[in-house]
Amino acid sequence: MSSAEGSVVLSQTVTKNLTDRTYDKRKQAALEIETLVRQLNETRNDVRIRAIINALVSDFINSPTAHARKGGLIGLAATGIGLMQDTVGYLDQLIPPVLKCFADQDSRVRYYACEALYNIAKVARNHMLTYFNEIFDGLCKLFADVDAEVKNGAQLLDRLIKDIVTECEEFNVTSFIPLLKERIRVINPYIRQLLVSWISVLDSIPDIDLLKFLPDFLTGLFNMLSDTNRDIRQAADACLAEFLREIKKAGVVDFGAMVTILVGQCTSKDKFCRLTALNWLHEFIVLGGNKLVAFYNSILGAILPCIADQEEEIRRAAEQTNVVFLLLVQETKSEFEFGPLVIILTQDMDNHWVPTRIASLNWVSMLLAKTPTKVFSHLPDIFPALLKRLSDPADEVVLMSLEVLSGISKHEAYFTTVLQNILRLFCDDRQLLEARGSLIIRQLSILMDAERIYRTFSNILETEENLEFCRQMVPALNLILLTAPELSDLRSILKQCVQTPNGKGLDVFQALFKSWCHCTVSTLSLCLLAQAYELASALVNKFAEMEITVSTLVQIDKLVQLIESPIFVNLRLQLLEPVTYPYLLKCLYGILMLLPQSKAFHTLKERLNSIHALSLLQVGSTVSDALGKKARSNSDSLDISPLLEQFNVIQMKHTIARKAAVKKTATAAVAALRNNDFSLSAPLPSTRIP
Repeated sequence: MSSAEGSVVLSQTVTKNLTDRTYDKRKQAALEIETLVRQLNETRNDVRIRAIINALVSDFINSPTAHARKGGLIGLAATGIGLMQDTVGYLDQLIPPVLKCFADQDSRVRYYACEALYNIAKVARNHMLTYFNEIFDGLCKLFADVDAEVKNGAQLLDRLIKDIVTECEEFNVTSFIPLLKERIRVINPYIRQLLVSWISVLDSIPDIDLLKFLPDFLTGLFNMLSDTNRDIRQAADACLAEFLREIKKAGVVDFGAMVTILVGQCTSKDKFCRLTALNWLHEFIVLGGNKLVAFYNSILGAILPCIADQEEEIRRAAEQTNVVFLLLVQETKSEFEFGPLVIILTQDMDNHWVPTRIASLNWVSMLLAKTPTKVFSHLPDIFPALLKRLSDPADEVVLMSLEVLSGISKHEAYFTTVLQNILRLFCDDRQLLEARGSLIIRQLSILMDAERIYRTFSNILETEENLEFCRQMVPALNLILLTAPELSDLRSILKQCVQTPNGKGLDVFQALFKSWCHCTVSTLSLCLLAQAYELASALVNKFAEMEITVSTLVQIDKLVQLIESPIFVNLRLQLLEPVTYPYLLKCLYGILMLLPQSKAFHTLKERLNSIHALSLLQVGSTVSDALGKKARSNSDSLDISPLLEQFNVIQMKHTIARKAAVKKTATAAVAALRNNDFSLSAPLPSTRIP
């Protein structure tokens, strides 16, 4: 029907009043249209009703004049009211033009469009839901409108649509979710308020299972937690809390898609998002259990960095979640991907936060106990990270790393490997040896067999080609052996090696002696500890054949101080029996002769002078056969010849190396002089007067 034909169904007065500037005239025209449509509907004159609608759309809604568009909207609303329950048959003509006006340039037209759709919805009720997505899309636009009256009108319409949806027995939520998923990305605060309110309404309807669609809009809800508007944050938080309660009550939940979202939110810039995501992960771990096995790597990768968060509350939540998750993985019987897990742990061992590094090491320790074979298959990746942590500034990290390394070394194939790598680390980083060497070796002696550690260290050092390192490492090991309480059992074994030649003490002594020869004073102190006084005396005599350096004198000075310590109290008491221990006196007097007249010299001299003169005279006198036999028995149990020969061989290596180093230094100095502009080989400047 043409516009002219449509105008026939509306009187000239109605047509004129609909385009009038005053609201009252337009309202009067609307009432006349309502009455006319009601009469036509009673007579079932469908043709004329549709003609009126077409006329309102073509002549008014499509008019370039704003007042005409307002009149057309009022007319369409009046038509809907006049049709009452029969409006459903005309919704395809009534709703699209009204929705079109939601985007009108004139704010009053947009407001009238809200009002028109509101009036139509009041009579159409649940039949409006056929156009729900279009209406909701229009509401999103109106809620973001710059005009306050338009927003108010949109809010009224929104409440009515919510009432209709709530009363409706069937609502096609499946077709709505894609639109919700798209719109929830919008950051406009008014649209966000609209979205959260609709999610809450739909979730409250018993017949709608919104939980299965939660992954589609969960990210959007989490993003709202960082909104600058407090009301939006609170609404989103309340909505998420309700969903979490439903998840706890639900029998079957698809955790997979949601876990991926939560992992991403753990890296959010907003602290509230991170905290909420951690709380959700904690609940998922408790609820999901082994169902999360496919996501172990991503969950761990999300939790560990949060332990290093700047916010204390987040750190606590992350630590609690980490404990629960570690127990879950520990109890998991099914297979899970191991390689990515190792990558995450080795990366987080370098985290700047100490608790994160400790947590990573705890994970490695747990996995080592749970699946040692898999850990060993990734040892090339794990081992360097563990060794690096021995240089960590935090002692607790060093101790935890040593605990993991000791766990690895408990497997026979890796015992020597662990100690070799530790020695190599000391060789490459001498500062670590000085600063942490004692802590590392003492802790290893607690976690592992101290005797076996020292035997293995000795075997490794015996074949070590870096003599300078050996000369530095042996005194460190020796000092720990003599002073650390953790090695008291090993000292007890060594002290009995001469008195009980058939025991393992002699074997231990000989094993250590091989590498202790790299340091003359350490070798001497080992002999004194083992009460191998004849060998000690012979070693002192060997000192005369060697170059006594300042370093050697300093070490002898320290040895004298150790002799005065509780470690050698037994030695000092044996000085009272010079006949039984003649080589002990000879050894100590030999040390005294080596020392310059320093504090150590006077200390040792006073100790030797405190022995009764009569006892000293007995050393060179004839004594009873019994005492002579006793003295010989103490020395004959140890064959010192091969030990002295080994000492000579190793010391010769050091002498050669020292001379080579001196020669190399001298050669370098000469080369430097030759390269200098003022070297001796350069020609003298000319003194000839021009």
